[in-house]
Amino acid sequence: MSAEPPDWIRDLLSPPRLTPYLRAVGGSAEAGIRLYWWNSAVSAAFYGPLHCLEIGLRNTLHDTLRRHYARPDWWTLTQLKPHGARKVKEAYEKLAGSDGRQFGPDDVVATLTFGFWVALLSRGYDRTLWVPTLHRAFPHYRGSRRELHDSLEAMLLLRNRVMHYEPIHHRDLAADRAKIYRLLGYLSPEAAREVEPLDRIPEILSRREGIHSNAYLPRF
Repeated sequence: MSAEPPDWIRDLLSPPRLTPYLRAVGGSAEAGIRLYWWNSAVSAAFYGPLHCLEIGLRNTLHDTLRRHYARPDWWTLTQLKPHGARKVKEAYEKLAGSDGRQFGPDDVVATLTFGFWVALLSRGYDRTLWVPTLHRAFPHYRGSRRELHDSLEAMLLLRNRVMHYEPIHHRDLAADRAKIYRLLGYLSPEAAREVEPLDRIPEILSRREGIHSNAYLPRF
């Protein structure tokens, strides 16, 4: 097997980007490139489940807080931590500078990041948000706020790696998939049941063993 990737691969993707993949397969250029494309394929497969978890968490937390504060712009009434307040400010600035159109609370909600929503379940909001209201957003969850937040934080990190085209091949991806559906089930068991059969993650995970084979052809 060649020790060097083809020129077009090296020039397009860059040696620093390829190096972790080559290292993971013992230096084989062919297997390293196949691992790179496999990583891309499995990342794409995670997009759908992560999409459902992010949007579901966002909408559920927003609806819970909207009802608690009896207004859609609930963030104007609660004491957000500096990080959260900055994210809301950035959302307003982005919307105001987009095309000059009028925007409302729903637009702000859609602009806020996954990290913003996960942070609302962190220790700093335990007494101000979790205890009085946000625990109601998870009617099928019986654990601690800390455990829930840690699990969502792990999925936030996975989501960011997927969205920024970073390596995820080294993770226990079967466990990550199970965690996504477990978290989604805390919000809506029906949603978890309906979405899980639709993703292609198990199929792509099963192809991992063929990366060292010359017959392996990655498919997206």
